Amino acid sequence: MGETSPTTPEGVPERLIRATVGLLAEQGPSAIKARTVASAAGLSTMVVYHHFGGIPELVRAVADHGFTELGSAFSRVPATEDPIADLFTMAMTCRRIARENPHLYDLMFGLSTRATYRPLESDERLSGHSPAFRAAHARVTDACARLVSSGRVGAHDPAVVAAQLWSFVHGYITLELGAHFVEFDDAMMQVLLPMGVNFAVGLGDTRELAQESHEKAVRLYGSAASVSKSAAGA
Repeated sequence: MGETSPTTPEGVPERLIRATVGLLAEQGPSAIKARTVASAAGLSTMVVYHHFGGIPELVRAVADHGFTELGSAFSRVPATEDPIADLFTMAMTCRRIARENPHLYDLMFGLSTRATYRPLESDERLSGHSPAFRAAHARVTDACARLVSSGRVGAHDPAVVAAQLWSFVHGYITLELGAHFVEFDDAMMQVLLPMGVNFAVGLGDTRELAQESHEKAVRLYGSAASVSKSAAGA
């Protein structure tokens, strides 16, 4: 009793958002039209305009949905005694989410080229003001604060460290999704991991400890992924 169902008026916006996410994954941004989204959700076209006003507003809601999912994924990364391993686990988590729905990732970070998908000059996401964006990014900043407090690196501003980490991780993901690393057998291990090690060393960590933390993160992340797959198949 009291739960919101996708078929109730209160659940319609979420139903439209999820339909849009599915269309992005299956067909890409060209499929995002009021008629197509409504059809995928099993609703009338007017429902889209009633709840969102138009496609640009729906698109922004979908982007925020993506950031909410990203923040939830970050929240499931355990805070251990090794903050560098934790941060690289978050990097790998973000990469996984981007690879699962590249078009949604493009949309979240304003990379889509279709004019109607570009953030408006007044879009609060341009200033990082979207609550969903802020919540996801706060997870990264908090982890960076734990890193600075751990004594493994110098006395840096956690917000600056988070911005630098955010930049290199998303730069890597964007290039990987664009097939710029096809010459590597394992781009994550050959490009992303060494870049993470170099980043940690630049902050003041020793190369040996940084390498160990990143390799530990890969092992733990792989083990957790195997457990999740086994549970899903049970």
